[in-house]
Amino acid sequence: MKNPRKMGTLEKHFTWANYTFPMSTGGLALLLSEQTQGFVFPGLQTIGKVVYVFDLVVFTLVTAAITYRFVKFPGTLKASITHPTEALFLGTSTLSLASIIAGIARYGIPSCGPWLVVVYRILFWIYFLITFALAVGQYSLLFTSPLLRIQDMTPAWDLPIFPFMLSGTVASSGAALQPPNQAIPMIVGGLTAQGLGMCISIMMYGITANVYQASYVRRMIQWGFPSPNSRPGMFIAVGPPSFTSLAIIGLANDFPQHYNYFGADSVTIQILRVLATFSSIFIWSLSLWFFCISVVANLAVRKQLSFRLNWYAYVFPNVGFTITIIALGKNLRSQGVMAVGSAMTLLLVAMWIFVFIHHVKAVINREILFEGKDEDVYVNEKKHAHVKPNKSVSDIEKEA
Repeated sequence: MKNPRKMGTLEKHFTWANYTFPMSTGGLALLLSEQTQGFVFPGLQTIGKVVYVFDLVVFTLVTAAITYRFVKFPGTLKASITHPTEALFLGTSTLSLASIIAGIARYGIPSCGPWLVVVYRILFWIYFLITFALAVGQYSLLFTSPLLRIQDMTPAWDLPIFPFMLSGTVASSGAALQPPNQAIPMIVGGLTAQGLGMCISIMMYGITANVYQASYVRRMIQWGFPSPNSRPGMFIAVGPPSFTSLAIIGLANDFPQHYNYFGADSVTIQILRVLATFSSIFIWSLSLWFFCISVVANLAVRKQLSFRLNWYAYVFPNVGFTITIIALGKNLRSQGVMAVGSAMTLLLVAMWIFVFIHHVKAVINREILFEGKDEDVYVNEKKHAHVKPNKSVSDIEKEA
């Protein structure tokens, strides 16, 4: 009797979504950095370094595995980047790189010296250009694909622009280490990327009257929350406003001395930091709202959830949410706000362990990496038990 779980089956279904694992691990490494946290203890930086090295190993293994899939099964590469669901997760590969590059500023440069500062700058601009090209290409496919429908929209539709948007986060992590003449272009580039990413996210999530415009919120009003196994991905919506707030604060704090283009740097930096802090609070409130809605939606179906790789959305977007809380606490000099950030850090570490354990169990129990179990299967979000009934006005009036 043949084993249905032969290696060929496993490899064929090793999708882009597997990069959510190193993506979340890298985000956790950034969160555990001494430079990030408001309260530190001896050994914290070492813990962060261990997680960062583990992330590098995981990223390498995932890249090797998915490369082997494309080589062993000709045609799967093209199919993966045109598939209406799997293609959306292509961005998680470059999001994983964003965490790795930002981690260089936290763990590499302090130990390796000035040569890595130059490497960081080169990597930033390469990442900037590649992720912009990927965003344009992916959305061109998304907008023209007849397989994608508004009723099936989830926050995963925002993933193609997410990597480019995180150029702002990468810039805010390393701009302060650059010479002033190199820091300014990096800050401007990062702000440009963050602004574009946030604007596209607003267009994706916002309520619109035009039925031809994609709208996550409008979709939920009409059809309800996504299917149970898609709901962990709702936390992706927490990411754009969180990382935008974080980037604005970081870029303002990294504005170099001795620039003097806008006048005295001491005045310019003070104004920038005040504006950045208050505008970040304004934007961050949107991520708080999406966070609460996502928590409610997931708790409502907690007994019906089975592991999918989108469970890592419980971690990565909330990393940005938590780091922003800590950054705001530092700028406001609020011990209470920083303490909230520290508490959320502990919760995210626990959540990462929880998701990782279920990830291992899912592989063993054939819940993923198996026929019909992965992101290479399209999910119709109108065909599940929790979808809102589509009633006419007359039906509603009769019930009233």
